[in-house]
Amino acid sequence: MPAADETDIMTRIEGWLGLTRPPFHTLGILPFCLGTFLAWHLDEVFHIPAFVLGFMGIVMVMLSTYHAGEYFTHAKAERSKHLFGSLFSQGSGTFPDLIFRRSGPLRNGFAAIMLALLIGVILQFGLKTGPLTLLLGCLGALPGFFYAIHPISRADQGYGEMLIAFFYGWLPIAAAFYIQQGYIAPCIHWMALPIGLSIFNVVLLNEFSEHNSNPAAGRMNLLRRLGRAKGTALYCLISILSWFSMYSSLNTGIPRKALYIYIPVMAISAGISLMMAGKKYENPLVLEILCGFNIAVHLGTMAAYFLAFL
Repeated sequence: MPAADETDIMTRIEGWLGLTRPPFHTLGILPFCLGTFLAWHLDEVFHIPAFVLGFMGIVMVMLSTYHAGEYFTHAKAERSKHLFGSLFSQGSGTFPDLIFRRSGPLRNGFAAIMLALLIGVILQFGLKTGPLTLLLGCLGALPGFFYAIHPISRADQGYGEMLIAFFYGWLPIAAAFYIQQGYIAPCIHWMALPIGLSIFNVVLLNEFSEHNSNPAAGRMNLLRRLGRAKGTALYCLISILSWFSMYSSLNTGIPRKALYIYIPVMAISAGISLMMAGKKYENPLVLEILCGFNIAVHLGTMAAYFLAFL
């Protein structure tokens, strides 16, 4: 195994990008942009400094979560990836030992969370974005950082899925709106429901591809607690709840055309649910395709709200 100082610059850059997981940043950035867009559309308010600092803050929070998580879950994620070759398994697929010292990702995680907290202080006391700014930031930064840190990890105890639904659902939308407006519009609470439920299903479905690796790695996520049969039933139930929550959100001032835009997304979601009920997840290739469509459902749910206000 080559030492870190013998690794060429390109390998280091590729390793850094792998640990950072740029594609997964969209899960936090897009709802943050949605909250900012709503603040502009509803009240024609857009504070560029607050947006830029808030954007940097949420990126730092995600970096801290991914790097700290990589430090503790690397071996488990690699086993899962070797078994199934899934693009959607946890872990970046990067071997930290080949790129950095083993403790590098953990140090990066600490540095990122400190920067996120500093940004929160600047927003609240420098830009006067409101007394709840730091609270909202800490709700994402601290639980997110400790999400995968053993022995207090929620990811291995069957609660991580609910935390992720909160982190990538309500929190970034509400925080983005709040630092622009100083309050949280009621429609955001309803809008966050289908978005949070859809990301919950993204995580749950991805756990099917990791199912066989978890016993050896010691993970005890929600799917391991329920088993595949009950996990499939839960997936279908959450899908149905997301459809009804989308419809219910229209009663809070969201344009009705959001429902029409959402119909193709709901059709894809229903198709995935039917295939899951038919145990198509037993085929690793089919499961990977379903995971891809599942992310499309999540992104499509947010897109429906974006486009409804245009």
